[in-house]
Parts: sequence; C-alpha cells; structure tokens
Amino acid sequence: MITVLVALLVFGVIIALHEFGHFIVAKLCGIKVNQFAIGMGPVLLKKQKGETEYSLRLFPIGGFCAMEGEDEGSEDPKAFNRKPVWKRMLVVVAGATMNLILGFVLILCTTLLYGDVIQLRVADFTKNEETGQSTSSSESSGLQVGDELISIEGMHLFTDTDLFYQLQTVTSDTMEVVVRRNGEKITLPDVKFYNTETKGRQDFYVTAQKLTIGNVLSYSFLNTISTGRLIWLSLLDLCKGKYGFQDLSGPVGIVSTIGEAASYGESFIQHLSSVLSLASFITINVGIFNLLPIPALDGARLVFLLIEGIRRKPVSPEKEGMIHFAGMALLFLVMVAVTIQDIFNLAK
Repeated sequence: MITVLVALLVFGVIIALHEFGHFIVAKLCGIKVNQFAIGMGPVLLKKQKGETEYSLRLFPIGGFCAMEGEDEGSEDPKAFNRKPVWKRMLVVVAGATMNLILGFVLILCTTLLYGDVIQLRVADFTKNEETGQSTSSSESSGLQVGDELISIEGMHLFTDTDLFYQLQTVTSDTMEVVVRRNGEKITLPDVKFYNTETKGRQDFYVTAQKLTIGNVLSYSFLNTISTGRLIWLSLLDLCKGKYGFQDLSGPVGIVSTIGEAASYGESFIQHLSSVLSLASFITINVGIFNLLPIPALDGARLVFLLIEGIRRKPVSPEKEGMIHFAGMALLFLVMVAVTIQDIFNLAK
C-alpha cells in the first residue's frame, strides 16, 4: 500500500509541475487562467481565488490549466488568443520545460545520493575471482585501462546512460569504438564487449570521482541530455516497428513500476535513489512526448502558433479545435487500451 501511495505521489508531482509550468508562465504573461486542476474526473477539493478556480480531482492521470480564449475566441484583453504569438509559445512550452527541469533536479539528487560521479574512463577489466585471469573480450580487442570512451558505433557518449544503452541495444558482435588515449583520439574498429564468465556485455569497469559542485552539475546536465536522447531514440524505434503496442505502458503500469522501484534495495537510500532515478526518466519522457506534434499535445499547439507567426494570421479556431478534439479522442482511446493491457498484465 505504501509503494502505491509513493507511486501516486510521484506521478502526481510530475503532472502538477507540468501544469504549474503552463500556469505560472500564463500568469507572468498576463493571461487569465480560469481553472487550474490536478488530476481528472470528479472534483475532490476546489477553491476560487481571484479569477482562477483551483481543484484537486479523483484520478491522478492528468491535469489541466484552462486559460481564457485558449480553445475559443474571446474579447477579454487577458485572453490567451489576444496575446502576442511569442507569449503564447512561452506558455505552451512551459509545461514540458518544467518536466525537463524537474528531470535535471532529480538526476542531481540521485547523483548526490550515490555519492560519486561515474566517468567514462576504463578502470579495469573483469577477471575470474579464483584464477585472476581476464574474462574480458574488450581487453583482448584493443581496449586499455585509462581509455576514455568517446563514442560507440557512431553514437557520442555523454554519460554512462549512453554507454549502457549502446551495450544493450547494438546487435552486432563487434563495435567501432572511439577512445581518447594519452590525449589522442583512437578508433578501435572491432571491439567485442563480452564477459566470458557471465555471458553478458559488461566486461569492464569505469572510474568514479568524488563529488564536487562542478562535476555534479555537469554530470546531471549531461545525463538529462542522455536520458532525453534515449527516450527520443526509443520513440523512433517505436515508429520503426522495433517495439509494439505490448511494450507501451499507461498510468496504471507506470504506477506499478514506480511501486516496484520503491521496494528495490535494502536501505532507505537505495529505495529513494531507485524512485528518483525512475521519476527522472518519467518526467523527461512526459516533457519530450508533450512536445511531439500530435494533435491535443503541446507540440501540436506550438506548430499552430508557428504557422500563425509565419502567416501573420491565426488558423481558424474552429478547425484547430476540431483537430485537437480528434487527437484527444485518439489519445483517450489509446490510453484506455493501454490501461486495460496494464491491468491484464498485473492480473497475471
């Protein structure tokens, strides 16, 4: 029960900050916000303060920031549609921006909890504990202790997130690896990552540095980029058919996964680190997904604003509204289908 509450809290915070991004930027731009809600469905609590009604709703699977003149025409000088295009763009991207900022903060917190910063420099290779003999194929392929890993199969490595992603997803037996050795870039054309003892690809260890303000901020920023790129690559793989519908997960599945993360490890620090790490991935995912040009999402609204900025004339509110409505209906159907799948998987 506690893990479910933790999961709902994490999910709720991610959504709340997304909507708060829209809300606070709208207020700063002088736009009237009629409603600000966390959750969807029946109202649990609500309060009118000034021009805005604030509410907490039953289902923690969404939220909204309803602005005057957002989806229909309005003559109110504080209406969304009466503001300059650039202000409306700021409001539209503010939600996703808050998700990305939250992701950075969570990664920073996780790094502090781990107590060190992982570097992409080879520290040693795996060995058999009894004989001391190397079990590393990458060592015999030309990789050396002290090599700084720069790229694998053409993908630049920002952090260990990129490193492990490539090791897990590249299907070829050997990979082209670029390293920095003694200050020079060297290309190793056929490196095989394989631990002959564990049969896995992790056949080397990387170094770790003690925490400093500089390396914590740098690592957290770069790992936010790495996580975002990983999510983007996964979306492309989904479009290419590498992943199917069965690989998607909705709110129920996400809550379940967060609950599992909350129970991972033995100490409180391990539990917390696991939850924060997963939460950072989810919030960055939410931010990137919302910027996709899919009707009803922020990305599609941004496209319409770009069109308006170029044409110097807005798209008909009725036409835009119909497109967003169709997109919302489609997303709702997908969410229902994914939720049913999540429930079915939990019942197994």
